[in-house]
Amino acid sequence: MKFKLFASAALAPLAFAGVVHAQDASQPTSVEEIIVTGQPIFRNRTEDVVPTLSYDLEYFQRFEPLTVGDALKRVPSVTFLSDVLESDGVRLRGLDPGYTQILINGERVPGAGVDRSFFVDRIPAELIERIEVVRSSSANRSGDAVAGAINIVLRDALSLEGGYIRLGALNFPDSEYGQWGGTYGAVWGGQAGPGRLLLGANIQDRRNPKNKYSQRFDEPGGTLDNTEVQTDVRDGTDYSFNAAYEVDVAGGNLELSGAFVRTDRFQDEDSLEYADGVETNANLAVVNDNDLDIRTDNLSLRARYERAMFGGETRFKLGYASIDDEQYEFEAESEYLRDAIAFPDEDRFTLDSTSTDIKDEEVSAALEHSRDLASGVELEFGVQWVQKDRDSLVAETPRIRFNVPNAPAPRPPVPAFGPFSPVDGGDVTIEETRIDPYVMVSGENGPLKWEAGLRYETTDTTITDRTVAAADQVTENDYAELLPSFSLRYRLSDSDRVTFSAARTVRRPNFDRLSPTLLEEEFGDSDFVGNPNLEPETSLGFDVGFERRLGRRGVIGVNAFYRDITDLIEETNTGVEGSAGPGTFIYTVDNVGDGTVYGLEFDLSTPLDFIGMESTGVFFNYSWLDSEITDFIGERRFNDQSDYVLNFGFTQDLPTWGAAFGATYRKQGDAFGRVLAEEVSTSYGADLEVFVEKSFGDNIVLRLTGSNLLDASKDEVFDKFGSIDDQISRDYDEYEIETENAGPVYQLVLRVAF
Repeated sequence: MKFKLFASAALAPLAFAGVVHAQDASQPTSVEEIIVTGQPIFRNRTEDVVPTLSYDLEYFQRFEPLTVGDALKRVPSVTFLSDVLESDGVRLRGLDPGYTQILINGERVPGAGVDRSFFVDRIPAELIERIEVVRSSSANRSGDAVAGAINIVLRDALSLEGGYIRLGALNFPDSEYGQWGGTYGAVWGGQAGPGRLLLGANIQDRRNPKNKYSQRFDEPGGTLDNTEVQTDVRDGTDYSFNAAYEVDVAGGNLELSGAFVRTDRFQDEDSLEYADGVETNANLAVVNDNDLDIRTDNLSLRARYERAMFGGETRFKLGYASIDDEQYEFEAESEYLRDAIAFPDEDRFTLDSTSTDIKDEEVSAALEHSRDLASGVELEFGVQWVQKDRDSLVAETPRIRFNVPNAPAPRPPVPAFGPFSPVDGGDVTIEETRIDPYVMVSGENGPLKWEAGLRYETTDTTITDRTVAAADQVTENDYAELLPSFSLRYRLSDSDRVTFSAARTVRRPNFDRLSPTLLEEEFGDSDFVGNPNLEPETSLGFDVGFERRLGRRGVIGVNAFYRDITDLIEETNTGVEGSAGPGTFIYTVDNVGDGTVYGLEFDLSTPLDFIGMESTGVFFNYSWLDSEITDFIGERRFNDQSDYVLNFGFTQDLPTWGAAFGATYRKQGDAFGRVLAEEVSTSYGADLEVFVEKSFGDNIVLRLTGSNLLDASKDEVFDKFGSIDDQISRDYDEYEIETENAGPVYQLVLRVAF
């Protein structure tokens, strides 16, 4: 159905083109200028009043990122808490992905995550024209951007003149499941009828082979209970197609665009657990086989019409965006040390099967108008409407478990799985309607440029949980927030300028915290029940920055930020005894407590032409990140916020030889998270990437890249407790140290322009 819908949308502009007349369009970029750069590429110095960092695709392209997530690793203040070689949930300024707004072409997109976040590794890097990091908020954009926003701008109909093909091979030398993969793509842009058309398609293999090793103790420095040796291989293919058409219609400009991305992935985790840490067959305690099959479809369709009317410019927008996430998980576990006879004689066998199906659709519309009020002053106002419908079904089959009596008797045949039935809180529909009017005034007077706005966001939410009693299945939650914003930019000289922004923003509650389902032993031995009456968290934020132009192409900047977040959503004790009896409780969530987030961001990108090395480019960015929050134990940072992120590197062009090479180095600081009954400390190793390229004439580039050349590792320490009282008194249930590592990935990519 999605393919038919997208094909109809892609062909619609061509049909429409036959009955309209084109006018002059802006000049598109020659495709040869994109694939054969011949000079260092740096971040753009934007003219936006709101502090914005902009990076064209060429800034990332030489290192051949596979996804938008891979590209964002080089951007200031972006961190991830993913597995090694994975870059999925953006943690702008180190905060949870739910605090960052992900936009595609300036519009919101739904994600599969319960925190409303969108995994940026679902978008192939080849689709993008540029990436913008918007550090503050404006009245004409959705206000759920406490940490800021990432705007992924896809190529439009004016992006290219001509086309190119991309052919590549990927090598995973540490993979036991196939060492080679491919990447293939093509993009074309040009005149089509009375307008301009852009078409693009891309297929790329994805593979992430990792090894994990865990040691589990009864407490820190205590007795070693067991070790676990695990392999984790994520193998899949991404498919994407995008189209855009732009044409002048009836005195205005019509833009139609669409993108479809399919992620098809299989995750295979196999582990061996050894008693007392003695890794021999005699001590083999558990063999686990955990497979996860994922298919995720993202579809985005947009229409925008703009024309002069009513004394100004009026814009009409229509949009449809959806994510369809289907997952099937299978886990088989064999135990061997439940009696005196060791491996290979099995004592107990357990089989679990879970199905997850999430469909999230958003239909949006907007009517916006802007007009001049006076010389240098512009008024903009409008109303934006979004209707979200989210269906989530998490179901499992009855657990299959049986003992094998009288070992070494053979295990009986495994019975077939029973029917799937929803887990508690697993069959939920959420309907959310937003109507957000706004007004904004902006102006420019000599060296000063400014913007002030007011946005009023209304949210009506209906939650239907079909796993609870009929009388409690439907709950409603309505709220509204007034969000003022103000930004200014002052030009000190032709090279120097300062920026200031202040804005009130929100973070809406996670979906899984709204359902009134009781989850037994969710936190250690204690239970949890959701709260459908949650209000959003709100934040008052400030950004102050300074930026200087270096020569013709270089730029250096520093920015300080501060966020005062109120009505934090935190776990609280209802005081009601839990299902496990005395000493346990039922916990819920409520709007309690406040927190602050602050930091300093520095970035530099420039050619070294001031010392006669105009073909050498260097880039460096460093972000110091910190925060304060008080929870049930005491003061801590916001959960899993890294204390810094560092990127630096260089590119060296060799014009005489038509060649270039470069490297980039990345290091992310440690992070700590504390929730009820568990604490996690996370640290990452450094990441090194290099590229070497050779151009042939004006239309061919061959590029070799290597990533994760330092065999980066992710190290985690888990402090686990049976209850909240045990956590406070440090009476451990288990203490675990886990290390995960992966090897390098190499790509050889050929681009040919035509």
